[in-house]
Amino acid sequence: MSKNKEILTAKEVAEYLNIHPLTVHKHAREGRIPAFKIGTDWRFQKKHIERWIKEKSVYNPTGKTRDRSVLDKT
Repeated sequence: MSKNKEILTAKEVAEYLNIHPLTVHKHAREGRIPAFKIGTDWRFQKKHIERWIKEKSVYNPTGKTRDRSVLDKT
């Protein structure tokens, strides 16, 4: 995957997250991952995926464990 690429396919997001492409499609359909459709194809903005990863992270930037109540909202 090109580092300069701003719009990603489901396959590229799957590779980036090390999960199956069907899992990416499922999360997109359910609104659990930031995505948009072009026709029948899902697309993802890399900056939104990176922000989503940070928001879902168990650890904050200081290395301290996040409050469990934050994790329970997902």
